[in-house]
Amino acid sequence: MEVVRQSFILETGETCTHMANKTTRVERGWGSWGIREMCALGTYATGFSLRVESNQGVQRDDTALNGIALRCTAPRTASSSIINYSTAQSNSGSWGQWTQNKWCTSGQMVAFQLRVEPTALTDNTSQLCRFKCSGGDVLEGNGMSWGSWGSWSSNCAGRGICGIETKVEAPQGPRDDTALNDVRLYCCN
Repeated sequence: MEVVRQSFILETGETCTHMANKTTRVERGWGSWGIREMCALGTYATGFSLRVESNQGVQRDDTALNGIALRCTAPRTASSSIINYSTAQSNSGSWGQWTQNKWCTSGQMVAFQLRVEPTALTDNTSQLCRFKCSGGDVLEGNGMSWGSWGSWSSNCAGRGICGIETKVEAPQGPRDDTALNDVRLYCCN
């Protein structure tokens, strides 16, 4: 028997967030879309880690958010422990360190929000992200506090977030670098 997995896309733009049941594009920022990575069948994003470049100081190039790695497990309960997990990760930038994993205490991640800096100020756009869990937690990554939060995406129409695709700019040499500029998150039943 073939198992079919229905996906929905949560996608954020510079000033709005929305969910659709087909691919929609809000072209923001520089770079190219990477590969779509999905959690294994029967697992959902229950945690995440961010690749973040720290503040480089005055007159230095800051890329801030470089990557997002979804940590996939079966839906969590308050008593379940994290022993084994898999990772769904699209392209990421070249700079920064991966932060410690953040986990939903129960359920799985169902919505997200990006913190962005207007491109008129710098070529540095995505700063930080946070996720809502079906159990009520809000998980915020460790990163830069520049810019402002966009709106929350709609909650997944399916059971939870199960995949990711990122838009990343390659290193620009002596020009200003941006790294991660946009993200699409996929929801599954």
